[in-house]
Amino acid sequence: MARVCQITGKKPQVGNNVSHANNKTKRRFLPNLQKKRFYIPEEDKWITLKVSTSAMRTINKNGISAVLRKARANGNVLA
Repeated sequence: MARVCQITGKKPQVGNNVSHANNKTKRRFLPNLQKKRFYIPEEDKWITLKVSTSAMRTINKNGISAVLRKARANGNVLA
């Protein structure tokens, strides 16, 4: 379960490299994942999550508690 965001569930996608001569070869589009520690004041502890940068923006907007509650309901978060 290496390159998967623990909040949004984003995974690598498959596509093509297209050359100037229109030759196509397979490639992977990897999500921009970062390992990040978050402090949860309700539980008074730190957790480390592997999250995409778009998930970090969602956490900054909505708060870690609300995002974790929603992700746990969807079954995405291990912690």
